[in-house]
Amino acid sequence: MSSFFWDHNKYGEAEATNITRLYHTAIRKLVREKLIAAGGNWNSFVFDKSYDLITEEAMRRVEAEVLATGYRFDVSAVISAKEEPEKYKPLAGQDQKEATAEIKDGRQLVGHGDNVVTYPSNVSGTALYIHTTEEVMELLMNGVPPETVAVIDDSGGTLTAPILEHFKAIVCMGGSVRSHLGILSREHGIPCLMNAKVAGIRNGDRIELNVTAPAKTAQDYQKGVEKTAEVWKLVG
Repeated sequence: MSSFFWDHNKYGEAEATNITRLYHTAIRKLVREKLIAAGGNWNSFVFDKSYDLITEEAMRRVEAEVLATGYRFDVSAVISAKEEPEKYKPLAGQDQKEATAEIKDGRQLVGHGDNVVTYPSNVSGTALYIHTTEEVMELLMNGVPPETVAVIDDSGGTLTAPILEHFKAIVCMGGSVRSHLGILSREHGIPCLMNAKVAGIRNGDRIELNVTAPAKTAQDYQKGVEKTAEVWKLVG
């Protein structure tokens, strides 16, 4: 197999970020070593031997090599930082950040996100941060308040799945429109912004999401096309 395979990604281009380069380099090295040791060809390795040779322990070593460089992962779920703080950057809650935009016509721009589905009109409601399973259990037992716009860290969708249908809208800090939560929100018909960056929102604030914005597609991500939908805080 040519050296080009080991030095480039599947599109034949160099990686765009250091973390991608670190991971790809380490994994290519691991696969190369295992393939040479196992013998046979690439197809036999992928479809027959890979699960036995590329073990969890091996992948943990790859992760350890990345962390040894001093790199720390961004947090997409609060539980990750709580359980393995040595792997993640310090957790800075979105609800602790301040908004800096001016207030115009009773609205203050407080963030942007990737719109999952385009709706005919914007949606507004009351912000509620949901970080933990304990908070989900409380809402499950006592009910989700009307007009709730859930502000969520985790793009997986598993955390809030039991109460998802009761949200008026969702703002998620991670993932993409193709993440589990994005798919679930689309199927439930719940307006949703993924990969959001917000500041200045507190529990109980009235916020508005620009879900009339064009929905971001998989092709947009691949081509680096910027499509963002605004999040405003309603003031007064």
